[in-house]
Amino acid sequence: MAYNIFIDGEAGTTGLQIRERLAPREDIKLIQIAPERRKDSDARREAFSQADVAILCLPDAAAIEAAELTQDLDVRLIDASTAHRVDDDWVYGFPELSADMRDHISEAQLVSNPGCYATGAIALLAPLIEAGLVDDDELISINAVSGYTGGGKALIAEYEDGSAPAHFFYGLNQAHKHIPEIMTYAGLTTQPVFSPSVGSFAQGMVVQIPLHLDDERSLKALFDALADHYAGQQFVQMIAMDQVGSRIVPTALNGTNQMQIGVCGSDDNGCGTVFAVLDNLGKGASGAAVQNLNIMLDLDEAQGL
Repeated sequence: MAYNIFIDGEAGTTGLQIRERLAPREDIKLIQIAPERRKDSDARREAFSQADVAILCLPDAAAIEAAELTQDLDVRLIDASTAHRVDDDWVYGFPELSADMRDHISEAQLVSNPGCYATGAIALLAPLIEAGLVDDDELISINAVSGYTGGGKALIAEYEDGSAPAHFFYGLNQAHKHIPEIMTYAGLTTQPVFSPSVGSFAQGMVVQIPLHLDDERSLKALFDALADHYAGQQFVQMIAMDQVGSRIVPTALNGTNQMQIGVCGSDDNGCGTVFAVLDNLGKGASGAAVQNLNIMLDLDEAQGL
């Protein structure tokens, strides 16, 4: 049996990568509309009506419009935009977040794909808050660097024509669109200071959170809590502390749906860091969408990944 899938916004960066993952699969039939009709509501509605699942790879306003367009149709949605990530009517599509998350995704009509930075930050914070090693009201700083493809077509063009800087920080007003979902799904009650940045590489990401250590919050305690949470997970692995090395490379997992988590620092000086490495277009976007799609269709979770 082949499932009908419509990617609304397949010409964008995330949509193209989802299409690349799905096109070779015999269990998936992609529904497409003519390029000149991609913004035609009637053509899109017809495509939605034929689909078992539609994946929205659109700006927030267009994703909201698409969700409204499909309200009376028998189609399930995965939204890769920010629009519905903290909406109670949508299931947050991070399968590794909790033991019952896959069941929620499997049964959901509406699934919101996590943001790339948020995937790393939540993956680090949620298990540590649950284990009592980080307080929900703790003053947290989140530092991150992403490849420039996460910035969309305009930023990609800057890097491709050589006009962009080698590295820059942004989100300086502390109102980045990922902060609400980080707080909601990590379990934070105090807003973290979030410092995202972009480097002169296309794909890849590191999210890191510095933490002061003490007798209870040792490097081993942090590692053990994270390792316990992700034990047996196919797409999230721990890096042994003696294997972290002297450099963390953001491009290490490019082209995959993997995320690696590590702990480093020194108990002697009381300073540590937890970090996550992932492909911002893989586990941070298109790979996660395909993983969620597989779960929703009750297929092998790793199919196409």
